[in-house]
Amino acid sequence: MDSGKPSHRGSFGTRLGVILASAGSAVGLGNIWRFPTEVGNNGGAAFILVYFGFVLFLALPVMVCEFLMGRSSRSNTVGAWKVLAPGSPMIVAGYMGILAGVLILSFYSVVAAWTLDYTFMSLTNQLTGDQDYAKIFQTFVSNPWKPLVFLALFLLLTHWIVVRGVERGIERYSKLMMPLLLVIIVVLAVYAAQMPGAEAGLSYLLRPDFSKVTPSVALSAMGQALFSLSVGIGCLTTYASYFRRETRLMSSALSVCLIDTLVAVMSGFIIFPAVFSVSGVGVDAGPGLVFITLPYVFNSAFSTMPVLGYLFSGLFYLLLILAALTSSISMHEITTAFLTDRSVQKNVNKSENYGLPRRRAARIVTLVCILLGTACSLSFGPWKEYTLCGMGVFEWFDYVTAKFCMPLGALMISIFVGWYMPHREVRDQLTNWGTLSVRLYGIFRFLARWVAPLGVAIVFLNELFYGTTK
Repeated sequence: MDSGKPSHRGSFGTRLGVILASAGSAVGLGNIWRFPTEVGNNGGAAFILVYFGFVLFLALPVMVCEFLMGRSSRSNTVGAWKVLAPGSPMIVAGYMGILAGVLILSFYSVVAAWTLDYTFMSLTNQLTGDQDYAKIFQTFVSNPWKPLVFLALFLLLTHWIVVRGVERGIERYSKLMMPLLLVIIVVLAVYAAQMPGAEAGLSYLLRPDFSKVTPSVALSAMGQALFSLSVGIGCLTTYASYFRRETRLMSSALSVCLIDTLVAVMSGFIIFPAVFSVSGVGVDAGPGLVFITLPYVFNSAFSTMPVLGYLFSGLFYLLLILAALTSSISMHEITTAFLTDRSVQKNVNKSENYGLPRRRAARIVTLVCILLGTACSLSFGPWKEYTLCGMGVFEWFDYVTAKFCMPLGALMISIFVGWYMPHREVRDQLTNWGTLSVRLYGIFRFLARWVAPLGVAIVFLNELFYGTTK
């Protein structure tokens, strides 16, 4: 259990560092291209209200559970189970987190590589004029080597930050990237609001239509809340193992949820005015929106002022890179921390030593992800015909992590903290050993024991049998 003493593993130096690093883990590409489309297609402001309700009453309790396990154990996602539940079969959740971290970083880096290339093309004025953007995108992703160069560059950039450690690497660059990301969002939202047709785009985004809030829409909002905040795979447990004794777990988790939701909603203030400014353009989720629709929109909307189109496009893809990078750092750290922990306390008298120096551990993770990411990238080109259960490598990695690792991990974490973790330890962690108010403790206990497990189980079954929420 947490003794409050400094850990050899390092720690975040400030409360701001805790919030920005954890928020960076949650904020990713999905906030920018998936969430606005979900909002527009499922009732506008009504969906936002439903989504935020699930964030507060479902995702937030699971996040706090991860924070509890991380700070209490002072260990990585596998070590946390060894410390808190020695001999329990629930340790499988820790190993699923390691697997998910590697697989997600591998296929996520493929999309980040596309974004890196588009940032380069945008800044060098290659995404201008009347071009076939669908053909440009398809030609790039099916190229056997060009995406691999950007994949390696992105993972090496992630590696460069992670290898510097917790305070000098993850925290320092989170403090730089997250404020920059927020500033860019505000700047782009201001630009987008001045586009012709912006009012229609904002109305489409924010007009509440409660008639569209069906059970399936509620399930979509529930799944989006869980997946958007990256709960269940151990990155938040790992980050929390670096929290100091005085870190306020509940308020930190709430701050992370608010920042994540703010980024998602503000992204809609960018995308919908831009898309509605050009007639005949549909709103599609995923890569089609970002790499095909929006380049066309940027050029058409700013046809009379190409300098603004150039600036808008460059800032938008830079925003995507920052969002991708803050998430990739946390995914990398899951396995890096697992490999670098020098000892995982199994009980009072015994410990298991298997640690590697951080630099060497980070090299291993980066190399493995480059190799797996290469397979994911090639599944759009030369390896397109090679499938497993009807899915390419990229799609299969996505399926395993989204359908199994994330929801099952979140389910086991919430059940363990809600039902099996000692009541006194949970109370001590949430109240910082009696120095904070206990008014919310009873509410958290109820949510962790009943609401979170039931909600996550429903999302898991729905995702497994009926759909995909990313």
